[in-house]
Amino acid sequence: MKITFASTDGVHINDHFGWCKCFYMYELQDDAFVFVKALDSSQEIIEEVDKLTYKIESLQDTNILCASHIGPRASLMVKGSGIFVLQASSENEPIASLLEKLLTLKNTNPPLWMQRFLHAPSSYNCR
Repeated sequence: MKITFASTDGVHINDHFGWCKCFYMYELQDDAFVFVKALDSSQEIIEEVDKLTYKIESLQDTNILCASHIGPRASLMVKGSGIFVLQASSENEPIASLLEKLLTLKNTNPPLWMQRFLHAPSSYNCR
């Protein structure tokens, strides 16, 4: 299961999906999340649909996206590409904090959306 965060600093979930210049990807390996890589999304595109398509393509094989903000159109497009969307609970929520919450959820009672990624091959994505 891979989760990608919209962040300006790689530490906090503090960026808007459509404005994000760099996403940070983590992968669940056994019982820990491991940083995978930063995903560049810095290309400036004016047309909204083209910009959102580019941002989604930047997410590569992400299963879950977490941003501080995401518009309704962008959210529908991201979900339509097979990526589950989470919104941060606070403006500067630490990435590590949400990763811990996800581990706890995985180890106690994972919801159906999470089970979809946990019980599928590692390259699984609904695109």
